[in-house]
Amino acid sequence: MAQFQDLAQAIAENIRPGDTVALEGFTHLIPHAAAHELIRQQIGDLTLIRMTPDLIYDQLIGMGLVKKLIFSYAGNPGVGLLRRMRDAVENGWPRPIELEEHSHSAMAQAYEAGAAGLPCAIFRGYKGAGLKAVNPNIREVACPFTGEALAAVPALRPDVTVIHAQRANRRGDVLIEGIIGVQKEAVLAAKRAVVTVEEVVEDFADLHPNACVLPRWTVAGIATAPGGANPSYAHGYYDRDNAAYLEWDKIAADRDRFLAWMETHVLKARPEIFQDRVAGLRRDAA
Repeated sequence: MAQFQDLAQAIAENIRPGDTVALEGFTHLIPHAAAHELIRQQIGDLTLIRMTPDLIYDQLIGMGLVKKLIFSYAGNPGVGLLRRMRDAVENGWPRPIELEEHSHSAMAQAYEAGAAGLPCAIFRGYKGAGLKAVNPNIREVACPFTGEALAAVPALRPDVTVIHAQRANRRGDVLIEGIIGVQKEAVLAAKRAVVTVEEVVEDFADLHPNACVLPRWTVAGIATAPGGANPSYAHGYYDRDNAAYLEWDKIAADRDRFLAWMETHVLKARPEIFQDRVAGLRRDAA
């Protein structure tokens, strides 16, 4: 049953070192505030899942908190590379990471399988694709009825899913409007779910036709975080900050500039905790 908590408490009580964590949101409602709190608490050795890793995953990887990434497309939307991710893959800085790459379809199917309590997802896909050569978790099975060769991938069952949404009501139900992506499936597939919201209201009114309500028993913690998706956007609350995505490409291109930005924008709330960690990363970057 959902508990209303401040963001620091929601992250501390639900995410542990070594967990498998999905921070989902497809261009829309990306949980930036929650990811920054995860960085501030230095919760590491994480296996991260996401259909489209972008800025928040670049930041988590650059701070050395990630050991493995399960993903489909990875990039800075409309701009190009994730430079901190590339540095980790090519140069092992600040630590090497393991990659498990899938197609968008496979990721969506695997979340649905996890939400349904199934061990794997079976679907038509990967015909003629080269990903099977680098991902041993892409298998082939024969349909027991037709003999057709089908693709199979393991179900995604995160320890924790983190999403951002527009509203929660005081009973703990969560409302998502606009582009929903796989947030519903990712929450239902997880052992625990943390949701940040723009606001808490008495009840939902004037619902948009493209809306999803997550009932209170699917959520462990709810934290109010106005602007919690920024520079992503929240339908009905604020627009996407395209300039921030362009600027990130310059910031992330240089290790020292990246660390300075993280100190100023993410770690400033607790500088005494991160002084040694950032100093160590700077020594390694030299």
